[in-house]
Formats: sequence, C-alpha cells, structure tokens
Amino acid sequence: MGTDSRSKADVTEKDLGGPFNTRKHLANAALEAEKRRFADLLIVDMDAHHYEHDSWKEIFEYVEDPVMRQRLHAAAGRSGRTVLFPLPIGDQDVAGRLSRLPERLDEVVDGNQRHRDVEVVRRYMESMGIDYSILFPTPMLSLGMHPQAEVEVALARAYARWLAERVLSVEPSIKTMLYLPFNDPAASHRMVEEFSDVPGVIGFMVTSVHHRQVHHNDYMRLYAALEERDMPLGFHAVYTWHGDRSMEQLNRFLSVHALAFPFYNMVHLTNWVINGIPERFPGLKAIWIESGIAWLPFLMERLDHQYMMRSSEAPLLTRRPSEYIREMYYTTQPLERGNLNFLKLAFDMLNAETQLMYSSDYPHWDFDLPSAIYDLPFLDERAKRGILGENARRVFRLDEGGG
Repeated sequence: MGTDSRSKADVTEKDLGGPFNTRKHLANAALEAEKRRFADLLIVDMDAHHYEHDSWKEIFEYVEDPVMRQRLHAAAGRSGRTVLFPLPIGDQDVAGRLSRLPERLDEVVDGNQRHRDVEVVRRYMESMGIDYSILFPTPMLSLGMHPQAEVEVALARAYARWLAERVLSVEPSIKTMLYLPFNDPAASHRMVEEFSDVPGVIGFMVTSVHHRQVHHNDYMRLYAALEERDMPLGFHAVYTWHGDRSMEQLNRFLSVHALAFPFYNMVHLTNWVINGIPERFPGLKAIWIESGIAWLPFLMERLDHQYMMRSSEAPLLTRRPSEYIREMYYTTQPLERGNLNFLKLAFDMLNAETQLMYSSDYPHWDFDLPSAIYDLPFLDERAKRGILGENARRVFRLDEGGG
C-alpha cells in the first residue's frame, strides 16, 4: 500500500538538502520498489532501527530518578554519548567504506514540529515502499550486559516515555516493541502493565545478549501479563565480543557477526521450548528477530533427535520440539540466500507462508530490501504477500495501509 503519492524515483533538489540524504542514498531502492509495484502491496518492516544515542540528552530528561538523570547527563558530556555502558566492539562500517553511519547527522530535515527521527524513518519507508515500520533502538540492545540493573531499568523506562511522546504519538505508521529491562523481572512486568495501552506499542522486546534464563520462574508473571494482553514478545538478536568466553575465542568480526546473532537466540529458544513455556502460555506469541533463518532447520532436527531419546527431561512437552518451533514467528533479515534449495527447505520447515515476517534492519550495514523476499523464485504470490506484510498485520492486528 503506497505511502507517497509522487513517483518513488522523483527525488528533487529540495529533497537532497545536504551531503547525506536518505532519499538520495536509497534512490536505487526507490526505483526497485516502483518497478515491482510495491505500492500495491502491504509491506511491514518487522525490524528497523534508529540511533537513539543521537537523542540521549532528550531521553535522559525522561529519567525519573534525579540522581540517575544527573549521572547520565554528566557521563554523556558535550558529545551526547554516554560512557555508562559501552558500545559493542566491531567494525560495522567496514573500515569506513559504509558512510551511512557517520554521515547521517549531516542530513537536513524539514523544519516542522516532528522529531528528526520521524522524518528520517519516513524517508526510508517511502523509498523502500514500506507501510509500517516496527522501530527498535540500537546501542540499547547491549544493555542486557550492564552490571547495574538499575541503569537498564532507568534507561528502558525513559526511552519508552520519550519514544511514545516524541515519535509514536505523531506518526501512526511507526510502531514499536518496547525494550524490557530483562535483568529486573518485576520492572519488566511493570512496564507491560504501564505501556501496553500506549498508542503505537504493539509488543515488547528482550535483547538476546544477557545472562538470564528465559524459563526462570521470576518471569512467569511477565509472560502471563503479555499473554493476557495479547502482546507478542520479541527476542532481538545482537552480538557481544567481550563478556562471553565463547565469542572471545573468535579473532575476526566476521566470525563474531556470523555466529553471535543466531547463537544467543538459539540458546534462548532452546530453553523456551524444552522448559515448556509454549505449553504454559499457549497464547503468547514469541518472535525471534534478526538472526536469519538458516540455523532453525539444524536446531529443529537436533532438538527432536535428543528429545526422542531423553523426553523425560522435558516433561511439559506433549509434542516434538520442532512442532513448537514451527508455530513461533521469525523475521527474515539477514536472509541467507547463498543456496536457494536450502533456503526453500528452511521456508518449508518453518511454515514460512504464515510464520515468517519481512524485516529490513535498516539503517544497519547488512540491511535487506523487500525484494529479498519478493524476488525469491520458489514463492507464489500468496506467500510473498504473507511474508511481506500480511503475517505481521495478523500478528499485530494492524489496519491495512500505513496511515
């Protein structure tokens, strides 16, 4: 469903307005969207990002504890960056060859009342032909490893309030699954109670890099609250190169990035299934975000193989692990397209037509355009429509069209 009445390739001089411009940057994507008539489809981007640390000083004003607020402001200093938690180690701009990250702050936006992030997100959506964007933070995905749970709680709550007021309230096509401070189960539960009815909040998200067991009894009230409100829970993959001995053995960022994203979701999904969370909360929708899908056939087969020999260790299960995995939801990016025969097998094993949701991961360095799904030769029209938008519309009860 189109969101821009003019041609997607019609980029005017006014639009360019600066050394970096999202529309100019995505001009080829706009041509691609027009050629494939994405305006005739409902396209939901299940995983897009913004760089919330560019707005730290605004976000810190929403911190409720004045002492914590002062600490955060002091740590940020003049740069606006905070030293209270480290950014992940890793050469994501490929030795400077990807200029989008450092140059984005030069982009000129319209001088209206909407927040800068709203303007930039809308530009990428219009260029790609996106109707809804499910927006996630970026550096906050590393907060799960913070040694002070109170810092994670303070930032999670401040970010939620800031995002609701400055972004979600002014742009109905931008939605979010709010970050939960998972190291504090009670605080996570309170956030679900407080923010579930906020316009634009369509679920909640846990960062996958943390040392908490997702099946621990401390989280049962949280899961019950989510199920009661029909709010999906996402596990958003990320990586760490420090603080995890297994990843510290790797000597190249290529290796870390390849393994960490599926690895952490693999650990949590295994605990989720083997400890019977789908049996205890059958109405709770779990979504596994930004870990691709190539790992899932392996995990399904491996867990089934072990379960058939040791089912007594998983007493809550009434079916094979793969049957529960097949009923959960997954996002596409980064879509592993090296072997289309294997990819088709993975799609078939996952019931992709109903369980898979397109995601771009824009503006991160390895993002996927909607054509990553649309151009797959083994998908029929119904499957393409489902993965690109209809599955997300059903899961999140979205109205058709981006508003």
